[in-house]
Amino acid sequence: MIDIKFIREHAEEVKANCVRRGFPIDLEGLLKLDADSRQLSQEAEALRAERNRLSKECAKDPSARDKVKQLKEVLSSKEEMLARIQNKIHQVVIRMPNMLAPDVPDGLDDSGNVELRKEGTIPTFDFKVRDHQELGELLGILDIPRGTKVAGAGFYYWKGKGAMLAQALYFWVQRVLVERGFTMFMTPCVAKERTLFGTGYLPFFADQTYNLEGEDLALIGTSEQTLVGYHADDVLDGASLPLCYTAFTPCFRTEAGSYGKASRGIFRVHQFHKVEQIVFCKPEDSPKYHEFCLANEEYILQQLGIPYHVVNVCVGDLGAPGYKKYDIEAWFAGFGGYREVTSNTNLTSFQSRRLNIRYKDGDTRDYVHTISATAVTDRVLIAIMENFQQEDGTVVIPEVLRPLCGFDRISPAGK
Repeated sequence: MIDIKFIREHAEEVKANCVRRGFPIDLEGLLKLDADSRQLSQEAEALRAERNRLSKECAKDPSARDKVKQLKEVLSSKEEMLARIQNKIHQVVIRMPNMLAPDVPDGLDDSGNVELRKEGTIPTFDFKVRDHQELGELLGILDIPRGTKVAGAGFYYWKGKGAMLAQALYFWVQRVLVERGFTMFMTPCVAKERTLFGTGYLPFFADQTYNLEGEDLALIGTSEQTLVGYHADDVLDGASLPLCYTAFTPCFRTEAGSYGKASRGIFRVHQFHKVEQIVFCKPEDSPKYHEFCLANEEYILQQLGIPYHVVNVCVGDLGAPGYKKYDIEAWFAGFGGYREVTSNTNLTSFQSRRLNIRYKDGDTRDYVHTISATAVTDRVLIAIMENFQQEDGTVVIPEVLRPLCGFDRISPAGK
C-alpha cells in the first residue's frame, strides 16, 4: 500500500506508474479527496479545541453549555464527513499497485521478461526423453490418477522413494537456509482475511484463494502469508534486523492451469509443497536482501546440478504488490525448455503498511521492507526427474540429497 503523503508529494510519478501498470486511476479525484480530508481534519481539530475550552468554563458560565452542545453537533457532523472521505481514500489506495523499480523492463506478459544470465549445462540424451508424468508412472513414485480420484483434478500423491526424495529435498533446503541465518518455522495452513489482505493477496489474487465457508479463514497459498502476518502490528527492534524466516508448508491455489503441454503432469496444480524465504529489513537494505535471497535460490539449484536462467520480470508479469521481481526458470528435459521454479519479490513497504509492521532504531521509526522468495517447490523435484533420467527410466539422485534419501537412484521395478 502506498502512503497517501507519498502520492500527494509525487503525484506525477505515481500517475505514470499506474499508467505503466495499466491501472486506471482518477488521481486528480484522489488528491481532491485528500485535500478535503486534511481541511476537514483541521476544522475538526479546531472545534475540539474550542469545545474543550468552553467545557472548562461551564462551571462559571452555565450559558457555555449550550455552546458546547452546538459545537458537539457540528463536530459530530464534521467527523462523519471526514470518516466517509477517508474511507473513500482508503478504498482507492488499497487497490493501487506498488511503485516499480527503475530497472523493471516493459512487457505485457512473461514473454517480456529479460534474461540476466544462464548457469549450468543443459543435458543431452541419445534416447527419447520422458517427461515427469511418464517417469513417475514408470517408477511408481507419482500417482496422479488416485490424486484425482480422492481430491479431484490438480491433486496427486508422491509415494515410496518419490516421497522420500521430496522429504529429503525439503529438509536439505531448510538446513541450507538455517545455516545462512534463517529461523525455521512450522506455520498454520490457514489465515484470516486481514492476513491475506495485508500480504496483498486480497484483493489482487482473490480468485486464487480457497475460502472456508462460514469462517473468516482461507487455505494459505504460500507460507509468505503466515510468516509476514506473524509480525502484524509489531514494532520491531531495529538492531535485530534483518529477520530471516523460512517455512515448509503445503500451498493451495484455485488456478485451473492451462491446457496442453504446459499443464501436463503436476507443474500447475491446486496443491503443492514449498519452502519459502521471508526477510524483514530496513528500507535501505531491501535491495541487498533481495539479491541475498536470489543467491540462496541459485546456490540450491547449483548444488543440485540443475541448469537454469535468471530473469528480471517485466511489468505485465509482476504482481501489483511487487516493486521488483526475479524469477528463476530451470531446464526441464522432458518439456524441452526453461520453466519457472522460483519467484523472488522485493515488496518494499507494501505489506508492512497494510499490516502495520514497523521498526524502531534510535529516533527512527518507520515501516520495514519485506522480501518474499521461493526456495524450492515440487517443480524442482520434477526437474530432477527429467534432467537426471536414464534410458531405462532410472532417475539418478543428486549427490547432496543421497545421505538424506538413503539411496542414489530410483529405478523401475525389476531393474
